Amino acid sequence: MQIEGGYLADGKGLSNWDVFTHTAGNVLNGQNGDICDDHYHRYLEDIQIMHSLGVNAYRFSISWSRILPRGRFGEVNLAGIKFYNKIIDSLLLKGIEPFVTLSHHEHPQELQDQYEAWLSPQIQEDFAYFAEICFKSFGDRVKHWMTINEPDLFVLMAYISGEYPPRHCSPPFGNCSVGNSDVEPLIAMHNMLLCHAKAAKLYHEHFQAQQGGSIGIVISGTNYEPMTGKKVDRDAASRALAFTIGW
Repeated sequence: MQIEGGYLADGKGLSNWDVFTHTAGNVLNGQNGDICDDHYHRYLEDIQIMHSLGVNAYRFSISWSRILPRGRFGEVNLAGIKFYNKIIDSLLLKGIEPFVTLSHHEHPQELQDQYEAWLSPQIQEDFAYFAEICFKSFGDRVKHWMTINEPDLFVLMAYISGEYPPRHCSPPFGNCSVGNSDVEPLIAMHNMLLCHAKAAKLYHEHFQAQQGGSIGIVISGTNYEPMTGKKVDRDAASRALAFTIGW
């Protein structure tokens, strides 16, 4: 999402970010992620630069909408599989270990349109289906898997402040046209945790023994300390930690 570009290239479907950035007023100066760093077309150059710098590991995400343009409502995009195979093979040829994230704040827009994505338990089956395709397609070479990148940050920005798609929020946190910042973040967090659990269970039970890799989740480790020694402040700090590093 942040570097890949390749907007709709070779069968990629619309992602939540594609729709968000192409909607007037959502992003400063109407900027979008259609090209970004153009990693989609320049990955060989990028990998050569990594190699020249002595980099021995590279963490990147797989675009869900490039592999499954319409989620489980459509076909697997084999061109997307081929693209990530080329990245993984090119990294390994240069002695660079791939660390792969399945979801970095991006998903097919179809899931948002069909059932509001992270606000529905239906996303759990979609995520497990996507994860299984990735494990089968890349797991013979990928030994380090991450399910979701910084879910706490995404929930904050998407369902509390409304700065990320789907731009849900409510006062006093934000002023969006839709959303409930008291309830929706908890629903999204719950579904994200269960998505992680389903994907991790799937990997442990069906792939790990043969592929020999590991799987986890990425959190943003913000620290909070109580303002005073009072119980109310200690409890507030504990709650804040639970929402950030307690995943």
